[in-house]
Amino acid sequence: MGGASGCVVNARRLNFDGRVDFRGLEEALGVGGRLSVHDDGSPDVAAVASRAEGHRVLVTKEVAVDVETLPSCVELIVEAGTGFNNVDVTKAAARGIAVCNVPGYSSDAVAQLVVTFILSMSIGLGEQQRALVRDDRSAFDAGMVGLGRFSMEELGGKVLGLVGGTGAIGRRVAALAHALGMRVLVWSRAAASCDAWDAVALDVLLAESDYVSLHCPLTPDTQGLIDAAALAKMKPTARLINTARGALVVEPDLVDALRAGRLAGAALDVQHPEPPSPDSPLYTLPHVYLTPHIGWKRVQTRQRLVDAVAQTVDAYLRGTPINLVSPPVEPRTT
Repeated sequence: MGGASGCVVNARRLNFDGRVDFRGLEEALGVGGRLSVHDDGSPDVAAVASRAEGHRVLVTKEVAVDVETLPSCVELIVEAGTGFNNVDVTKAAARGIAVCNVPGYSSDAVAQLVVTFILSMSIGLGEQQRALVRDDRSAFDAGMVGLGRFSMEELGGKVLGLVGGTGAIGRRVAALAHALGMRVLVWSRAAASCDAWDAVALDVLLAESDYVSLHCPLTPDTQGLIDAAALAKMKPTARLINTARGALVVEPDLVDALRAGRLAGAALDVQHPEPPSPDSPLYTLPHVYLTPHIGWKRVQTRQRLVDAVAQTVDAYLRGTPINLVSPPVEPRTT
């Protein structure tokens, strides 16, 4: 049997700077295999189905997939990332389509971003830079007039709460936080206390934490988990960090809390919607650190992701699938 054919949709999301090499994925398709890479950003479901025509393997990145409209030739969908909520795996299984994801590729990178946010917020780094952009140099005056408006505190003894933080990213964040002298609390349905953290109820975590970082998947149970009621349980000096999924937070409630001074700040690498609407107050609120979902976008992280997609495709085509999130499906022979 010759090589397989495959296509990548929304490839710009993976390779916006042209520095990622897809040759490993092409090689995974086998001798004579053919790879089509489509750079058009965020295609709609009809475009995804059209791109998939004639291909056994469909690689997606954060685009909606209507399984029922895919051509019959598609037998494997690989979501180039951890979350696979854009694919209905039940419908895919009914059509004999296997679905895989790529877990763990960005654990270090995202954990480093969380700690970067913590370090920056602890010394008001973003706020100080914004002041300089406005040509406000009062913090540099001999009397340091204006410096007192910036929050500057050491992290030793501060409490970091990880919501759903028992996975690979949460464990890396906990290790880095311990190195900074922080105490770590964790809440999840399966959490137990250990050397890395103290497992507590969510209400306790919210009430005691100086920094609350979200690490749970987006499910019907977690959507809107951080709403007005949850924010009201946090200290007014606390800060919220979200590098997981934007819809975990009810953003209007967060904006209200920040504007009213009931929360000291927020760092959001993900938003809902993503990107935020052009008139979103998140762009201009003074104590919000806003980034365009960059946790996984370091060039080394993206290359690791594409290489892991290649390994996933290769394993499936060899009949030893890995990273399945749907019932196993035997590779077709034609």
